[in-house]
Parts: sequence; structure tokens; C-alpha cells
Amino acid sequence: MINPCRGLILTIFVILVFVFTTDAATKPPSDAQQFLSVQNAARAALKLPPLVWDQKIARYAAWYANQRWADCELEHSNGPYGENIFWGSGNRWTAAQAAAAWVSERRGYNYWSNSCGYGQECGHYTQIVWRETRRMGCARVVCYGGKGVFMICNYDPPGNYIGERPY
Repeated sequence: MINPCRGLILTIFVILVFVFTTDAATKPPSDAQQFLSVQNAARAALKLPPLVWDQKIARYAAWYANQRWADCELEHSNGPYGENIFWGSGNRWTAAQAAAAWVSERRGYNYWSNSCGYGQECGHYTQIVWRETRRMGCARVVCYGGKGVFMICNYDPPGNYIGERPY
């Protein structure tokens, strides 16, 4: 015979496990996961090693993103890392969307001439796929007064050296 209290405890335990695992499965990925997954997919397509998240670099990115919180200006930090920045109006832009915008510059990059097509940007993409880059950290802030969303990713070692191919 099963003890009624033990049966109730077991039932509650099973329900809690279900609720917590279901909740975890439906939560959106964190900003860090979104930044990493999109950019590492671009690197994987070229058989480059994945970037890893670095807390020190992420703290730097957060520090700088907070400098842009009040004005949401699309200005580089001029810091010690490679850097991609993004701005979008409204407050619903995600980390995955910013990373996808950078990766989409692939279509403007010509590997053989190691240059961007006429009138196109490709430097964000080439930073993402820079062979020697190993670590990254990023941040996202919604700017004061709903002026938009500012996002930044920093990379170490940096890339985009003139005359050098990214991979």
C-alpha cells in the first residue's frame, strides 16, 4: 500500500518537473546565446572554429553600450577590440537580428579581391569570420526615451587588417 502523503509528494514533484522543464523549453534564448549562435553559424559555414563568450569582453561591451544609452548614437568605442555596432528604431530588435544583419553582409564580400562590392558594406561580416578571432562579448540596451536599441559585439583578437583576408 502506498502512503497517501508519499503519493501526493511524488505527484507534486512530477508536476513541478514538468512545469520547470516546459517553461525552460519555451523561454527565448538569452542575448548571449543569440549573438553567439548566429555568428558561429556563419563561421561554421566556413569551417572556422566557433567563438566563445568572454565575460571580460562582455563587460566592456556593456560598459560602452551604457555610454550610448542616453543618445543611442551609432559611434564606435575605439577600444582595444574588434567591434560591430547596430542601431534599430523601436525597442523590439533582438540580438539575433543584429547578428543576422552583420552576417548578411556576406553577399557584399568578394573573397578573391578581398573587398566589398561597390557601395556595399562587408566589414561587420569579415570581423565575424576573422580566422584568428576566438572570443567575443556583446551587449544590448534600449535607449532612453525609446529612441531605439543599441547593440555592440567586441572581438578578441580583433580583425579587419588592411590587405589581409579574413580566412
